[in-house]
Amino acid sequence: MRSSLAFVAFGAAAAAAVNVPLVTFDGAAGTTFKFAQLNDPVMGGKSRGTWAVHDGYGTMAGDVVDVPSLKAPGFIKASADGSFADASAAVAGGLRLKLRSSTADYKGFRVSFAAGTLSPLYSCAGGGSIPLSRGCFKAHFDVPAGDDFVEVTIPFNQFSDKWSPATGEQTTTCADDSDVCPTAKALAQILRLEIWAEGVNGDVAIDVLRVDAVN
Repeated sequence: MRSSLAFVAFGAAAAAAVNVPLVTFDGAAGTTFKFAQLNDPVMGGKSRGTWAVHDGYGTMAGDVVDVPSLKAPGFIKASADGSFADASAAVAGGLRLKLRSSTADYKGFRVSFAAGTLSPLYSCAGGGSIPLSRGCFKAHFDVPAGDDFVEVTIPFNQFSDKWSPATGEQTTTCADDSDVCPTAKALAQILRLEIWAEGVNGDVAIDVLRVDAVN
């Protein structure tokens, strides 16, 4: 009887697990998207980066420096547009990145996704700070040092669609106001995903193997 109950419990746990592949770089249909590099275009920004795909992963490399007119760090980012998989079942979980970095001491890594917005590009430029720019959810993450790919999971309740386009820092957190949190409805319609190095000066090199929504 005990073994039967254990089997049922194990089966329920397995059934509850959610893993929704969103991005890979292996050519698989439905998860392979074309990423494009964007370097800080604001007021003569000098930050520079490149994006390349090779051996089944994507690489962003470059450096973030001050925008001369602002005397504050700019950004570099790699972005992809498309119809990503429905991640609504993972709303109680998070976004899992499998990655590595030779600049793991860099503290400006961020990831964002646009969902439930008419213009993903506009939303991910405005961060909710200008009219009609809600719907681009952003969060900070760190990468452990090492040569091997590691998994970094960012809970969805650490994302916010209100953040400063000048620094990348959240202006309203999900903990403070549930209105800025990603919802299941939003996660069902992700249209853009971005990897950032932002708001912190320094050299940047990051390899991304895959992105999944998990619970």
